[in-house]
Amino acid sequence: MLETLEILKYILPSGVVFITAYFLLKIFLNSQEEIQKKALQTQIEELRLQIKHEEKRDITPIRLQASERMVLFLERISPQSLIFRVQKPGQTVMQLQTALHSAIRSEYEHNMAQQLYISKETWGMLRTAKEEVVKLVNTASSGLKPTDNSIELSRRVFELSIENNKNTERAISMLKKDIQKLF
Repeated sequence: MLETLEILKYILPSGVVFITAYFLLKIFLNSQEEIQKKALQTQIEELRLQIKHEEKRDITPIRLQASERMVLFLERISPQSLIFRVQKPGQTVMQLQTALHSAIRSEYEHNMAQQLYISKETWGMLRTAKEEVVKLVNTASSGLKPTDNSIELSRRVFELSIENNKNTERAISMLKKDIQKLF
């Protein structure tokens, strides 16, 4: 029994020192792990910001170009521009109407891929502006005989286009707002 107490006298203090050292090392290692986790999270966040900045730097010129193309599209499908480009001497109302529809459709199809770089709302407004021009041409041709001279259709389209150009202006305005958001 005396020997057991003698052994405990040496083992007990060394056990306390061991347990204390164990918990101190555990706390130290846990704090080091937390510091490393925070450092990694900071590095990851910095990399994300860098990647986002690079993506923005790469995509901004493409989005600007898409907006420019869509403004050009709106200008090309404006009734005045269309008529001056499409109308030929001796055409009938039906021939001019068909040529106008064909030109509008061709311009739209040529620029369809630009919707990837333009907001959904702006693309919807661009489509609405296109449909408004088609509707304007159809409205202008109603009441005219298909065999009438195309000059009558041109005159009516010009008259109606003066009154109805709101969606084109809204679409251009939305494109400008989209561009301002880029910067």
